Amino acid sequence: MNQNDTKVEQFGPCTIPNPAGYDYWTEDNSVVLFQTIFSGPDDAKKTIDSSPVFFEQAGPKEKIYYRPEEVTAGIVTCGGLCPGINDVIRALVMELHYRYKVPRILGFPFGYEGLVKKFGHRPVELTPDKVAHIMNFGGSILGSSRGNQKIEDMVDTLFLYGVKMLFCIGGDGTLRGAEAIQAEIKKRKEDIAIVGIPKTIDNDINYVQKTFGFSTAFSKAVEAVNCAHEEAKGAPNGIGLVKLMGRHSGFIAVNSALASKNVNFVLIPELDFDLEGEGAFLPVLLDRVKRRGHAVVIVAEGAGQKYFEDKGEKDRSGNKKLADIGVFMKDKITEYFQKEGAALNLKYIDPSYIIRSVPANAEDSVFCGFLAQNAVHAAFAGRTGCVVGIWNNVFTVMPISLAIAERKVLRPERSTLWRALLASTGQPNSMKAK
Repeated sequence: MNQNDTKVEQFGPCTIPNPAGYDYWTEDNSVVLFQTIFSGPDDAKKTIDSSPVFFEQAGPKEKIYYRPEEVTAGIVTCGGLCPGINDVIRALVMELHYRYKVPRILGFPFGYEGLVKKFGHRPVELTPDKVAHIMNFGGSILGSSRGNQKIEDMVDTLFLYGVKMLFCIGGDGTLRGAEAIQAEIKKRKEDIAIVGIPKTIDNDINYVQKTFGFSTAFSKAVEAVNCAHEEAKGAPNGIGLVKLMGRHSGFIAVNSALASKNVNFVLIPELDFDLEGEGAFLPVLLDRVKRRGHAVVIVAEGAGQKYFEDKGEKDRSGNKKLADIGVFMKDKITEYFQKEGAALNLKYIDPSYIIRSVPANAEDSVFCGFLAQNAVHAAFAGRTGCVVGIWNNVFTVMPISLAIAERKVLRPERSTLWRALLASTGQPNSMKAK
């Protein structure tokens, strides 16, 4: 990665005084160092003195690109539900209305469908009164949808309503759509700012330290995990098996286990595992149950997909359809214990849709506010085709292209998070496939 990769596109010079009235502003050239850990002082000096990579620091600028009185802002929420969407919508509306004095804010219903005329979804005018208390509810007051829409039709709708900035709240697929919208706008040589706000409970957006909804998701997941623990303890040879979300990344599974401290095994997409044979999962699980009388297992939804035939099927968002690893593991554990003549009381819990539809917790609610405010600052500074995020605990702005270049995954071979997980659960590393 180099400086060109992190450079955010800007329409032109900012010459209009910012009406937001903040006591201090973020400097135009303020940056966040990408690399913060070095092999030693000499390595740090060499890197910083040569060609270090920076992200642009997010925040309000003293001069802005748009005249606020001429702005119509749009908001769209796409993909699966996630805690905190309403918090983001509320914070966007409050910042746009009260600080920047934007006269018109439109919410487009049901994701990118709301930008396509044939679906018949009319935009909703959003005001502070309408959004004042929406943070108390899960889901999205605008609704959501999956699937690709015709880019030209969506841009036509933005032109129809005179939208000057569009805030796209969503994950990887949503950001890809936002990038395509921005490319079409650029082709038409118009200045409509497209700004993404990363939303996914999987926490798998590239170069974003944390996505909103993640904290709430694994906090809620802990409740299911602890219930599984009680079920496991409450019967001879009890096993509590919990399936959690995580198509490509095991962040929810690992963080839930670390927070609960009642988990003995965690299976994640980043590590293959064998079921039978020396040191494989099922024999190790049986040994644990024989020794301790119970066990708690978390399996991420994307784990163990090697055990299923790849039919090439995709969902409406273009993601590969996953087989149900939770039910598969339930059946395999049951069969193995029967084969070994061992008693078993297994309870299976899948709290996925409960986890993603709850309101944001306090930490996420605060975080959502910061992301939304910084998205507004970026748009008014004339940035486009960009994503707001956080890196090394500083809010940043980076190109969408960088955010979607690859998925962020947990790297067990050099992850302090995975090392902490192994210490907490006591599961052997030998379970991974050889």
